[in-house]
Amino acid sequence: MDRDQIEGKWTEIKGQLRETYGELSDDDIEQAKGDREQMEGVLQQKLGRSKEDVRSTVDRILNNV
Repeated sequence: MDRDQIEGKWTEIKGQLRETYGELSDDDIEQAKGDREQMEGVLQQKLGRSKEDVRSTVDRILNNV
């Protein structure tokens, strides 16, 4: 999914992120604002998860929206 598609479906993606990672604040999610790499970085930083783990979760979320 490219940046334009992510930005277009951002509301749905935010909902999926909140469901998957309940410990994220709205501010954490809004930092990414449609940028996949930034979204992965925020998830890694806030959750202390590996890059591979975060990337596979983001892939799953993006494939579901």
